[in-house]
Amino acid sequence: MTTPTQIPYDRRLSAHLSGPHETGLRAAGVWLVIPCYKVRDHIGQVIAGAPAWIEGIVCVDDACPQGTADFLEAQAQDPRVVIVRLPENQGVGGAVLAGYAEAARRGGRILVKVDGDDQMDLKFLPHLVAPILLGEADYTKGNRFTSLSHLASMPGLRVFGNAALSFAAKVSTGYWNVFDPTNGFTAIEASVARLVIEKRIARRYFFETDMLYHLGALRAVVRDVPMPARYGDEVSNLRIGGIIGPFVLRHLHNFVRRVFGQYFVRDFHVATLELLSGAALLAFGSAYALHWLAVRDPGQTASAGVVMAAALPVIIGVQLLLQSMNFDVVNVPTRPIHPYLRTLERIAGE
Repeated sequence: MTTPTQIPYDRRLSAHLSGPHETGLRAAGVWLVIPCYKVRDHIGQVIAGAPAWIEGIVCVDDACPQGTADFLEAQAQDPRVVIVRLPENQGVGGAVLAGYAEAARRGGRILVKVDGDDQMDLKFLPHLVAPILLGEADYTKGNRFTSLSHLASMPGLRVFGNAALSFAAKVSTGYWNVFDPTNGFTAIEASVARLVIEKRIARRYFFETDMLYHLGALRAVVRDVPMPARYGDEVSNLRIGGIIGPFVLRHLHNFVRRVFGQYFVRDFHVATLELLSGAALLAFGSAYALHWLAVRDPGQTASAGVVMAAALPVIIGVQLLLQSMNFDVVNVPTRPIHPYLRTLERIAGE
């Protein structure tokens, strides 16, 4: 249960938005959602850097021990700021979802999640918002891996860790076209946000990746936005050693759920047949080879027939599995769902 408290509260998108369909950012209904936990020293800078065309700023105090909500109320300098207090710490995911709900309730149409540690460069806000305004995406996110120069300030260990997580996320979410899944600088269309709020999304450090999994289940279009890494004097609450195991298990869990739901429940593709046949042939060939090794006489060599009986199913099985993976890669969602959802909302409101 949240208890929102409102504090007493231009540019054009770009030249190609001119003409009869001109869309100004000031009229786009863009709201910032800022989860606040141990960011008291930086939150003021983040709010001060919000462009004038931002309609509202939801700051979610996630039971912060530094009393961020009280601090913001005492400052009360930006009339756009709205505070949501969470009685118990719910993690970054819980805070963001609470912020989405509040911003959408107040009429926000594009909701941008920004961390409160001033690590995200707000000059990239138009880049995140533009694909959604143009109807080309339902969800956008930063990607720090589009250029080597963008990684200049990222520690080497983070580069390796984020790259590994990105490959795992491609498999578990089905978004083979996106990278840097843990990047928390994101934007989402409000009607899509209303749907994901209802899902059982991970509330803590797996939040961004689990969000992609649930967006994939909705067939939402996700687009990466190139931007550089940015680090200052903020202190991360993340402990790498404590999340590796849970991350691996969650990725495996989401992969199994995604494959079963996408290829066996909601639809039945040629990839389904390739997956079943490939797995069966690979299992048969491997089992046959292991069985022969277990029962053979000492020093006995395999005949050509034995080798082929084991190798051919394995080869064909691997090829079929690669074919099913290729189908999965090209099956990434390409048609945004938010125009459809918006139309349903308008019809329901009439």
